[in-house]
Amino acid sequence: MSIPFGAEIPFVNHLGFELVKFEDGQSELFFTPRPEHLNSFAVTHGGALMTLLDVTMASAARSVDKAMGVVTIEMKTSFMRPSKPELGPLTAKGRLMHRSTTMAFTEGTVYDGEGQPCAHATGTFKYVKRLPPSLKKLDDQISTD
Repeated sequence: MSIPFGAEIPFVNHLGFELVKFEDGQSELFFTPRPEHLNSFAVTHGGALMTLLDVTMASAARSVDKAMGVVTIEMKTSFMRPSKPELGPLTAKGRLMHRSTTMAFTEGTVYDGEGQPCAHATGTFKYVKRLPPSLKKLDDQISTD
């Protein structure tokens, strides 16, 4: 069962990520790559995997304070093995390692359909306040005037 991300993220919707765990500094997402998500070697493109890791780690960071947003400050990714679509959907697991008042330090791993790690990342995120929808519309309107 998919859990709402708590924010409208069009790119994540386009990729089809499914959030299934979002609590206590941990997150878990599922991703079934489609043909347009593959590279010339017919495995999941590194950019799709990095996006999955970014969202997974951000979700882990937000899971302890769901009212806050986060923005990525930095991330480092290591690719360990190709993620072959024929092995089934990918599972990404994220963990909040440490949190300060304004920063979150996280890690995430993507596993293939056989449970083998394909990619691993560490990331730093900054906590930011989310504007209520009515103020966000006003802010957007002011910035385009």
